[in-house]
Amino acid sequence: MKRILLAFAVLLTMAACTEKKESAPATTDESATVTNSSEAAKAEEQRPAISDEERTANMAEVQAYLKECGAFFIATIDGDQPRVRPFGVSEIIDGKLYFCTGKVKDVYKQIAKNGKVEICALKASGSEWMRLYGTLVNDETLTVKETFLERNPHLKSMYKADDDNMSTLYITNATARFCSFSAEERDVFF
Repeated sequence: MKRILLAFAVLLTMAACTEKKESAPATTDESATVTNSSEAAKAEEQRPAISDEERTANMAEVQAYLKECGAFFIATIDGDQPRVRPFGVSEIIDGKLYFCTGKVKDVYKQIAKNGKVEICALKASGSEWMRLYGTLVNDETLTVKETFLERNPHLKSMYKADDDNMSTLYITNATARFCSFSAEERDVFF
């Protein structure tokens, strides 16, 4: 029951944390796709330049938030349908924030087709949450997998570093938005 309530609370809080934008007219013409891709590229260029120290500190802050929340939810795209599922582990390894899943799972197949994801983590209070978005990239490095399993021994019953199933994915072009019912939203980048 708690998990159902948590999932419901996540959906409600995600809706509360959306940016207010003017709606654009719906269009199906291909030039609109090019324009939207161009707009996305411009938005990426507008990300503030940050130092390596700030990047590392931002990543550590996000990691600590995910750990404090325990469970967090990763949204992917399956064709034209969004899919959301709970995750519970993440690790910073070699300066990258990693997540782990199995290659046999639908979530992995969806990320392989479109690595853009959004993650939502809700604190136990229900009044603070973080949305993290970026692109997940698969990393088959054996030492990364071994480190991930060493830090999360409970996963050893499901994965082995040298099996053909375990996937470690790190996030790139990440933006984390910290939200609260009682404070202004704040973004960090890494």
